[in-house]
Amino acid sequence: VDHGKTSLLDAIRNSRVASGEAGGITQHIGAYMVEKNGKLISFIDTPGHEAFSSMRARGAQVTDIAIIVIAADDGVKQQTIEALNHAKTAGVEIIIAMNKMDKENANPDKLKSECAELGFMAQDWGGEYEFLPISAKSGEGLENLLESILLHAEILELKAAYNAPTQAIVLEGSIQKGRGPVANIIIKQGTLKVGDPVYAGTAYGRVRSMVNDKGENVEKLEPSSVASIAGLSEVPSAGSKLFVEANDTLAREKAQKLAAYLRQKELSKSTKVSFEELSEMVAKGQLKTIPLIIKADTQGSLEAIKASVEKLNNNEVQVNVINFGVGGISQSDVELASASENSLILGFGLRPTGIVKTSAKELGVEIKTYSVIYDLLDDVKALISGLMSPLIEEENTGQAEVRETFNISKVGVIAGCMVTDGVIKRGISIRLIRDGVVVHTGAIASLKRFKDDTKEVAKGYECGIMLENYNDIQVGDVFESFIQVKKTQKI
Repeated sequence: VDHGKTSLLDAIRNSRVASGEAGGITQHIGAYMVEKNGKLISFIDTPGHEAFSSMRARGAQVTDIAIIVIAADDGVKQQTIEALNHAKTAGVEIIIAMNKMDKENANPDKLKSECAELGFMAQDWGGEYEFLPISAKSGEGLENLLESILLHAEILELKAAYNAPTQAIVLEGSIQKGRGPVANIIIKQGTLKVGDPVYAGTAYGRVRSMVNDKGENVEKLEPSSVASIAGLSEVPSAGSKLFVEANDTLAREKAQKLAAYLRQKELSKSTKVSFEELSEMVAKGQLKTIPLIIKADTQGSLEAIKASVEKLNNNEVQVNVINFGVGGISQSDVELASASENSLILGFGLRPTGIVKTSAKELGVEIKTYSVIYDLLDDVKALISGLMSPLIEEENTGQAEVRETFNISKVGVIAGCMVTDGVIKRGISIRLIRDGVVVHTGAIASLKRFKDDTKEVAKGYECGIMLENYNDIQVGDVFESFIQVKKTQKI
């Protein structure tokens, strides 16, 4: 996050996008094409936020070369380690771009040594990984980076078949006004043309139009090209493979076959409950649940948010996502929320419109919308913390040392004490400590200064303390008074 991935891409494309994004965080996979020495390089910008690790894992599978951007002034962060591991697991070539080299506190050697500890040794240190100093701001090292990419492509002999059966990967799915369900895709092999019958997961249809990263309509797409295509029956899930079929019927059949299989799987999962699960549900009788409806502008964001929210579940409070989907908040979402007790609707990258807003108000359904994923997660965390039973913490208020004891018939033992710390008050809990061991916990029956009853005695003063129903007090014992404070739990 904030290490400059999008800014680097902008510098390469000479356009400004980063400043227009909410909080400067990339929330969707964007894909762009750049020409260098007559060759085209397709860049896929994957988000850095940890919640997007599943999306990024898919991004890494699509790529041939991964460029890991690390800020030279910030060094390796938890997400950097994740990204490096994803790329390594995906078995792709890795180039490390040390960004923000124009900053005064840039420290490339520290960065290299942090990477070396993780097993990514720089070439100039005798390792196999290329570390390139760049600055997205000043443009330094960018040409060098592009040349390095082309060189790696040549060494790796990256080739694709133009005439093979067409295969593409869906990077992102969303609903666009006027275009319907849209998929951002990258072609793995073969050539995709307008009018081709296709299917991706449970979505099917004919390619109605293709728009490239510059917003131009294109008729055909060749390997490694990226575009957003329209004409599908529904929003395909990010990461699904897109295939071209001989005709519409075949494409529809394959998509429906998968849909039927998934439905069957879902049904078999929801009807059979084992005895253990039942007893667990009974045992969790005290469990509080928060029903949530999550709507997001794209499939990738939706998955990331759903996974992050479900991670917050604990043994006291469960988050139950009762409905989720891509697209605006609808009337039926509001009705579903009003039917479930204490339900909330969370929207990401969306705003509820007129009629939905009005009916939500009438039905008393709360809709919260966000444009930055951190804010959404912080709110859900706060909500869960509020429902958890409070933590009870103790606060010591004073200590007194027993100097003498007086046994008074028909009354009991009175301890002559010196208050050594804080204040001893009447009416609050007190412990009797002997040689560091607590021998009694109870309450003060009476507190006296000389012969008078008093409410409190401060440090440095003497007093007489008598306990309720307890007389075994010895010289040298210590009294410790305390109060219990309730605090809300934090996640």
